Amino acid sequence: MAHLPPLPGAPLYDEAGGPDAIVEAVRRDVEILTASGFDAVLFCNEGDRPYQLSATYEGVAMMARVVAEVAPRDRPFGVDYLWDAQAALSVAAATGASFIREVATGVYESDMGLWTPDAGALLRRRRELHAEHVAVFMNITPEFASTLGTRDLATTARSVSVSSLADAILVSGPMAGAEPSLDAVRAAKSGCGDTPVFANTGVKSTNVREFLGVADGVIVGSDLKVDGGTWNPVDAERAERFMAEVRQVR
Repeated sequence: MAHLPPLPGAPLYDEAGGPDAIVEAVRRDVEILTASGFDAVLFCNEGDRPYQLSATYEGVAMMARVVAEVAPRDRPFGVDYLWDAQAALSVAAATGASFIREVATGVYESDMGLWTPDAGALLRRRRELHAEHVAVFMNITPEFASTLGTRDLATTARSVSVSSLADAILVSGPMAGAEPSLDAVRAAKSGCGDTPVFANTGVKSTNVREFLGVADGVIVGSDLKVDGGTWNPVDAERAERFMAEVRQVR
Protein backbone atom coordinates (compact mmCIF):
# COMPACT_ATOMS: atom_id res chain seq x y z
CA MET A 1 0.00 0.00 0.00
CA ALA A 2 1.03 3.56 -0.77
CA HIS A 3 -1.31 5.53 1.48
CA LEU A 4 -1.93 9.15 0.52
CA PRO A 5 -2.02 11.75 3.30
CA PRO A 6 -5.35 13.60 3.68
CA LEU A 7 -6.36 15.16 0.37
CA PRO A 8 -7.54 18.77 -0.15
CA GLY A 9 -10.89 19.33 1.49
CA ALA A 10 -10.51 16.45 3.98
CA PRO A 11 -10.73 17.37 7.69
CA LEU A 12 -7.08 16.41 8.37
CA TYR A 13 -5.61 18.01 5.24
CA ASP A 14 -2.25 19.74 5.78
CA GLU A 15 -2.89 23.19 4.34
CA ALA A 16 0.63 24.37 5.14
CA GLY A 17 2.24 21.57 3.15
CA GLY A 18 -0.33 21.67 0.37
CA PRO A 19 -0.50 19.34 -2.64
CA ASP A 20 3.28 19.23 -3.11
CA ALA A 21 3.75 17.72 0.35
CA ILE A 22 1.29 14.94 -0.53
CA VAL A 23 3.18 14.11 -3.71
CA GLU A 24 6.55 14.01 -1.97
CA ALA A 25 5.31 11.89 0.95
CA VAL A 26 3.89 9.27 -1.40
CA ARG A 27 6.96 9.41 -3.66
CA ARG A 28 9.17 8.56 -0.68
CA ASP A 29 6.99 5.59 0.28
CA VAL A 30 6.85 4.26 -3.28
CA GLU A 31 10.62 4.43 -3.60
CA ILE A 32 11.00 2.29 -0.47
CA LEU A 33 8.36 -0.21 -1.57
CA THR A 34 9.85 -0.70 -5.01
CA ALA A 35 13.40 -0.97 -3.65
CA SER A 36 12.18 -3.64 -1.22
CA GLY A 37 10.87 -5.76 -4.08
CA PHE A 38 7.08 -5.65 -3.75
CA ASP A 39 5.28 -7.02 -6.80
CA ALA A 40 2.86 -4.10 -7.15
CA VAL A 41 1.88 -0.83 -5.48
CA LEU A 42 -1.69 0.09 -4.56
CA PHE A 43 -2.48 3.79 -4.04
CA CYS A 44 -5.21 4.62 -1.54
CA ASN A 45 -6.57 7.80 0.08
CA GLU A 46 -6.34 6.20 3.53
CA GLY A 47 -5.84 9.59 5.18
CA ASP A 48 -9.26 10.95 4.21
CA ARG A 49 -10.99 10.21 7.52
CA PRO A 50 -13.90 10.21 8.06
CA TYR A 51 -14.52 8.34 4.84
CA GLN A 52 -17.30 9.09 2.35
CA LEU A 53 -19.21 7.01 -0.16
CA SER A 54 -18.81 9.62 -2.90
CA ALA A 55 -15.52 11.16 -4.02
CA THR A 56 -14.99 14.91 -4.29
CA TYR A 57 -13.71 16.62 -7.44
CA GLU A 58 -10.61 17.91 -5.64
CA GLY A 59 -9.94 14.48 -4.15
CA VAL A 60 -10.05 12.73 -7.51
CA ALA A 61 -7.88 15.44 -9.08
CA MET A 62 -5.27 15.17 -6.32
CA MET A 63 -5.15 11.39 -6.44
CA ALA A 64 -4.77 11.45 -10.22
CA ARG A 65 -1.87 13.88 -9.89
CA VAL A 66 -0.11 11.75 -7.27
CA VAL A 67 -0.51 8.49 -9.19
CA ALA A 68 0.56 10.07 -12.48
CA GLU A 69 3.69 11.58 -10.93
CA VAL A 70 4.98 8.79 -8.67
CA ALA A 71 3.57 5.45 -9.84
CA PRO A 72 6.25 2.88 -10.69
CA ARG A 73 6.56 2.06 -14.38
CA ASP A 74 8.48 -1.19 -13.94
CA ARG A 75 5.66 -3.12 -12.21
CA PRO A 76 1.86 -3.04 -11.91
CA PHE A 77 0.09 -0.45 -9.79
CA GLY A 78 -3.49 0.01 -8.70
CA VAL A 79 -5.93 2.57 -7.31
CA ASP A 80 -8.32 2.44 -4.37
CA TYR A 81 -10.54 5.45 -3.64
CA LEU A 82 -12.37 5.04 -0.34
CA TRP A 83 -15.20 4.29 -0.94
CA ASP A 84 -16.07 5.30 -4.49
CA ALA A 85 -15.43 2.64 -7.10
CA GLN A 86 -16.24 4.92 -10.02
CA ALA A 87 -13.62 7.41 -8.82
CA ALA A 88 -11.01 4.68 -8.53
CA LEU A 89 -11.79 3.45 -12.02
CA SER A 90 -11.55 6.97 -13.44
CA VAL A 91 -8.12 7.55 -11.89
CA ALA A 92 -6.94 4.12 -12.98
CA ALA A 93 -8.04 4.65 -16.58
CA ALA A 94 -6.35 8.06 -16.71
CA THR A 95 -3.03 6.99 -15.19
CA GLY A 96 -2.42 3.57 -16.72
CA ALA A 97 -3.15 1.52 -13.61
CA SER A 98 -3.56 -2.24 -13.90
CA PHE A 99 -6.22 -2.75 -11.24
CA ILE A 100 -8.54 -1.17 -8.71
CA ARG A 101 -9.55 -2.38 -5.27
CA GLU A 102 -13.13 -1.64 -4.22
CA VAL A 103 -16.29 -2.91 -2.57
CA ALA A 104 -18.53 -3.50 -5.57
CA THR A 105 -21.28 -5.86 -4.40
CA GLY A 106 -23.68 -6.40 -1.50
CA VAL A 107 -25.50 -4.17 0.97
CA TYR A 108 -23.91 -3.03 4.24
CA GLU A 109 -24.44 -0.98 7.35
CA SER A 110 -21.24 0.99 7.81
CA ASP A 111 -19.53 3.90 9.49
CA MET A 112 -20.59 5.88 6.41
CA GLY A 113 -24.25 4.83 6.65
CA LEU A 114 -26.16 2.40 4.45
CA TRP A 115 -23.92 1.24 1.63
CA THR A 116 -25.20 -0.19 -1.66
CA PRO A 117 -22.40 -0.56 -4.24
CA ASP A 118 -23.24 -1.39 -7.83
CA ALA A 119 -20.98 -3.82 -9.70
CA GLY A 120 -23.16 -3.65 -12.81
CA ALA A 121 -22.71 0.10 -13.17
CA LEU A 122 -18.99 -0.15 -12.43
CA LEU A 123 -18.21 -2.78 -15.05
CA ARG A 124 -20.39 -1.07 -17.64
CA ARG A 125 -18.47 2.13 -17.01
CA ARG A 126 -15.21 0.20 -17.44
CA ARG A 127 -16.48 -0.95 -20.82
CA GLU A 128 -17.46 2.59 -21.83
CA LEU A 129 -13.96 3.83 -20.94
CA HIS A 130 -12.36 1.01 -22.99
CA ALA A 131 -10.56 0.10 -19.76
CA GLU A 132 -11.10 -3.66 -19.72
CA HIS A 133 -7.38 -3.98 -18.95
CA VAL A 134 -8.09 -2.56 -15.46
CA ALA A 135 -8.79 -5.56 -13.24
CA VAL A 136 -11.36 -5.13 -10.48
CA PHE A 137 -10.39 -6.62 -7.11
CA MET A 138 -13.65 -6.93 -5.14
CA ASN A 139 -13.58 -6.82 -1.35
CA ILE A 140 -16.41 -9.04 -0.05
CA THR A 141 -15.85 -8.38 3.68
CA PRO A 142 -15.26 -4.61 3.82
CA GLU A 143 -13.66 -2.91 6.77
CA PHE A 144 -15.80 -0.53 8.88
CA ALA A 145 -18.96 -2.34 7.75
CA SER A 146 -21.06 -5.46 8.16
CA THR A 147 -23.22 -7.17 5.57
CA LEU A 148 -27.00 -7.12 5.80
CA GLY A 149 -27.19 -10.47 4.04
CA THR A 150 -27.10 -13.98 5.49
CA ARG A 151 -25.13 -15.89 2.85
CA ASP A 152 -22.03 -17.71 4.01
CA LEU A 153 -18.64 -16.52 2.77
CA ALA A 154 -18.10 -19.36 0.31
CA THR A 155 -21.45 -18.70 -1.35
CA THR A 156 -20.80 -14.97 -1.51
CA ALA A 157 -17.36 -15.53 -3.04
CA ARG A 158 -18.84 -17.87 -5.64
CA SER A 159 -21.58 -15.40 -6.55
CA VAL A 160 -19.25 -12.40 -6.77
CA SER A 161 -16.73 -14.26 -8.92
CA VAL A 162 -19.32 -15.72 -11.31
CA SER A 163 -22.20 -13.23 -11.41
CA SER A 164 -20.29 -10.00 -10.70
CA LEU A 165 -17.21 -10.95 -12.77
CA ALA A 166 -14.61 -10.17 -10.09
CA ASP A 167 -11.02 -10.43 -11.28
CA ALA A 168 -9.94 -11.17 -7.70
CA ILE A 169 -11.74 -11.68 -4.39
CA LEU A 170 -10.46 -9.91 -1.26
CA VAL A 171 -11.12 -10.97 2.32
CA SER A 172 -10.62 -8.37 5.06
CA GLY A 173 -10.66 -8.08 8.81
CA PRO A 174 -12.96 -5.61 10.62
CA MET A 175 -10.70 -2.59 10.05
CA ALA A 176 -7.40 -1.50 8.51
CA GLY A 177 -4.54 -3.44 10.08
CA ALA A 178 -6.81 -6.18 11.48
CA GLU A 179 -6.41 -9.61 9.95
CA PRO A 180 -9.18 -11.89 8.70
CA SER A 181 -9.20 -15.44 9.97
CA LEU A 182 -7.46 -18.07 7.90
CA ASP A 183 -10.76 -19.96 7.92
CA ALA A 184 -12.44 -16.97 6.24
CA VAL A 185 -9.82 -17.00 3.48
CA ARG A 186 -10.25 -20.77 3.09
CA ALA A 187 -14.01 -20.37 2.83
CA ALA A 188 -13.68 -17.79 0.08
CA LYS A 189 -11.19 -20.02 -1.76
CA SER A 190 -13.56 -22.96 -1.55
CA GLY A 191 -16.33 -21.00 -3.20
CA CYS A 192 -14.82 -19.11 -6.09
CA GLY A 193 -13.09 -21.66 -8.29
CA ASP A 194 -10.22 -20.21 -10.30
CA THR A 195 -10.70 -16.59 -9.23
CA PRO A 196 -7.71 -15.50 -7.10
CA VAL A 197 -8.33 -14.78 -3.42
CA PHE A 198 -6.19 -12.28 -1.50
CA ALA A 199 -5.97 -11.53 2.19
CA ASN A 200 -6.68 -7.80 2.21
CA THR A 201 -5.85 -6.52 5.71
CA GLY A 202 -3.78 -7.41 8.75
CA VAL A 203 -1.01 -9.36 7.00
CA LYS A 204 2.32 -8.93 8.77
CA SER A 205 5.84 -10.27 8.53
CA THR A 206 4.91 -12.55 11.43
CA ASN A 207 1.91 -14.16 9.71
CA VAL A 208 2.51 -13.80 5.96
CA ARG A 209 3.76 -17.40 5.71
CA GLU A 210 0.43 -18.67 7.04
CA PHE A 211 -1.64 -16.45 4.76
CA LEU A 212 0.36 -17.34 1.65
CA GLY A 213 -0.22 -20.97 2.51
CA VAL A 214 -3.93 -20.38 1.89
CA ALA A 215 -4.37 -17.22 -0.21
CA ASP A 216 -3.16 -16.51 -3.74
CA GLY A 217 -1.70 -13.21 -2.60
CA VAL A 218 -1.80 -10.56 0.09
CA ILE A 219 -2.16 -6.80 0.35
CA VAL A 220 -0.14 -5.18 3.12
CA GLY A 221 -0.10 -1.66 4.50
CA SER A 222 0.02 -1.09 8.25
CA ASP A 223 2.80 -3.59 9.00
CA LEU A 224 5.16 -1.69 6.70
CA LYS A 225 4.68 1.62 8.52
CA VAL A 226 6.69 3.23 11.30
CA ASP A 227 5.60 1.50 14.55
CA GLY A 228 3.01 -0.44 12.55
CA GLY A 229 0.69 2.60 12.45
CA THR A 230 -1.58 2.74 9.39
CA TRP A 231 -1.19 6.47 8.81
CA ASN A 232 2.56 6.66 9.43
CA PRO A 233 5.23 6.74 6.69
CA VAL A 234 6.64 3.48 5.33
CA ASP A 235 9.55 2.12 7.36
CA ALA A 236 12.30 0.71 5.10
CA GLU A 237 13.41 -1.84 7.70
CA ARG A 238 9.90 -3.19 8.18
CA ALA A 239 9.37 -3.37 4.40
CA GLU A 240 12.59 -5.36 3.98
CA ARG A 241 11.63 -7.68 6.84
CA PHE A 242 8.26 -8.40 5.26
CA MET A 243 9.71 -9.20 1.85
CA ALA A 244 12.40 -11.39 3.41
CA GLU A 245 9.61 -13.57 4.78
CA VAL A 246 7.85 -13.62 1.40
CA ARG A 247 11.03 -14.73 -0.35
CA GLN A 248 11.38 -17.59 2.11
CA VAL A 249 7.87 -18.76 1.22
CA ARG A 250 8.58 -18.52 -2.49
